[in-house]
Amino acid sequence: MNNRKEFKELLTRDAKSGKLGRRDFMRFAVAAGMTIPLASGLWTSDVAAATPKKGGKLRVGAHDMNTSETFDPGKYLSFSMIQLAHAHRSYLTEITAENGLGPDMADSWSATPDAKVWTFELNKNATFHNGRKFTSKDAIASLNHHRGEESTSAAAALLSSVVDIKAKGDHAIVVELNQGFADLPWIMTDYHIAICPAKDDGSLDWEGGVGAGPYEITDFKPGISALLKRHDGWHREGAYFDEIEFIGLNDPNARQTALITGDVDTITSVDLKTAALLGRKPDIEVDNIPSGSAVTLPMFCDVAPFDNVDVRLALKYAIDREDIVEKIMFGSGTVANDYHVSPGMPYAPTDIPQRPYDPDKAKFHLEKAGMSSLEVSLSAADSILPGAVDMCVLYSEHAKKAGIKINVVREANDGYWADVWLKKPWTFVKWGARPTPDNMFTLGYKDDAPWNESHWQNKRFNELLLIAKAELDETRRAEQYREMCMLARDDGGTVLPFFANFVYARNKKVRHGPNMAASWEMDGARAYHRWWFA
Repeated sequence: MNNRKEFKELLTRDAKSGKLGRRDFMRFAVAAGMTIPLASGLWTSDVAAATPKKGGKLRVGAHDMNTSETFDPGKYLSFSMIQLAHAHRSYLTEITAENGLGPDMADSWSATPDAKVWTFELNKNATFHNGRKFTSKDAIASLNHHRGEESTSAAAALLSSVVDIKAKGDHAIVVELNQGFADLPWIMTDYHIAICPAKDDGSLDWEGGVGAGPYEITDFKPGISALLKRHDGWHREGAYFDEIEFIGLNDPNARQTALITGDVDTITSVDLKTAALLGRKPDIEVDNIPSGSAVTLPMFCDVAPFDNVDVRLALKYAIDREDIVEKIMFGSGTVANDYHVSPGMPYAPTDIPQRPYDPDKAKFHLEKAGMSSLEVSLSAADSILPGAVDMCVLYSEHAKKAGIKINVVREANDGYWADVWLKKPWTFVKWGARPTPDNMFTLGYKDDAPWNESHWQNKRFNELLLIAKAELDETRRAEQYREMCMLARDDGGTVLPFFANFVYARNKKVRHGPNMAASWEMDGARAYHRWWFA
């Protein structure tokens, strides 16, 4: 060992990994020349605090809680239901803290060389909250809930290529597809495809909220709160808290006040205007995680004036993305380019020129559309993202230079997903990060997707989507996704200003591991079984 610093780091690492107990840690530290108070303080601050332990109730100040929330996984919409779903239900696979793909209810998976037939080996120890053992029957019912002509699930498009699902004994399923699908195990992480018990007739028993996740719901008041207790039959490590309590705090100031006063232990979305001040509090930690979570402004392409591609292009040139990231996101975001593939996503194109803020070019496209000016309304609510309304107002200032008047409509926080999104022709939306381009394009851009939020129809885009889904050659697949990105950028109905960092905060007594997933806020919505109290 070259010096005392290296020895200290090695000693601390071994202690954190469980190789050394406190007694041996203290003995080696003192032998290396540390004083007893220094060694004791190092154990307390670096080792003991980083070692998960069970106990306590985690109180979560959650945004975007709605009275319209449902236990039907195919109809999950709000951020809070996504968080709650991961706390009380499990999935076949999960996005790990390192942003890779890992097991959950499935221990492993494999495919035929053409990726048309997939086998998922299921966990033999998993149980539901009602004590029932998890079997292949439950996995099949959970997937079939999103399939068929009568399905109302938002995930129906993700599983549209599935031809059949069969049991291979009690603890394996075989999924047959009508074409190769290299991303199928990633698709199983989608928050809609939660594992629930099967009924005797093979349908899904979702109504009572029973799951196989780390926590069991004991009380649920939609839009207000949820209380959960640890599921002692959970099949995985973690679930360190005794209880989880979600408290609906849609107002960002109310959330941050609750954290400062100690009424909650963590909050899901920080008001970026005050994030720096919040981070200066000695007992509070702000987590700022770059992600592929996109803010989109979808326009109905089948509703005037958005049915004119030149109007759409005018609105895309009339927004100053850099100004918005600086003034609204305070730097906590990445400028986007009107296609829904983030820089950290596989196959992200790096050579497509960034669309600039260009009021003259916007005017040019308005003139091509036969207009000298334009007046449109844009709906937003701050429950979707703190500063959402302010962002739209700033956009309206940018657009004035192009002769475009944007009337910003502040919508009610409660019911935004049910009453505004997919209902009004131009809205503010925030998407969670998706793991692959296919996942995102299938959910939000495919011609018949229930969440095709801009009603965009492009024949070439949909042809490429099917081709790329089955393409196993990485180079060709990247080329196909690049062309899809160009089509979305230049013809699509979505203004995409930026990809937002996930910014949330916690009391420093709430601890987590060295990595956090960037798929959703709160460590990919998995904080509830990964985090613990120091």
